[in-house]
Amino acid sequence: MYRNNWLIPAVCFIFLFGCASRHKAETTKSPAETTKAAKSKPAVRAVKSADGLIDGEIVGTPAPDSKFAQLQIGMTLGHVENLIGRPNDTDSRITGKQFQPFYFGGDTQRTEAFYKNEGQLTFSNIHPDSAADTLIRIMVNPNATGNR
Repeated sequence: MYRNNWLIPAVCFIFLFGCASRHKAETTKSPAETTKAAKSKPAVRAVKSADGLIDGEIVGTPAPDSKFAQLQIGMTLGHVENLIGRPNDTDSRITGKQFQPFYFGGDTQRTEAFYKNEGQLTFSNIHPDSAADTLIRIMVNPNATGNR
């Protein structure tokens, strides 16, 4: 009777170990699959503002003659609108940092501006009580519709 008490847990352990190793083998990708995925995704570059205080990113590469080629991370919303014009559509939202009880930093609001045939710009607030007006992300998409 004592031997039967160890038999059931041992069989369960072997079964679980076998399932885990088989699942791991199925999820690995071949090098050819990873290079295909890398080619289909646009390039993402981490960029600092001109003064070095703001971290941002540029997704894709703007064409040299496009409006987005004139932009830099850290520009204000007003400066961007004076430079390339008003967006076709905008969207504003608050981030999860807004609800953290003892968080006194920025990035609690985001404003996204959509430009037809150009892409999307994301603005954030740098200081806790300011408007979301600092450019932090440029997403280049020549096929953009200009809507959310």
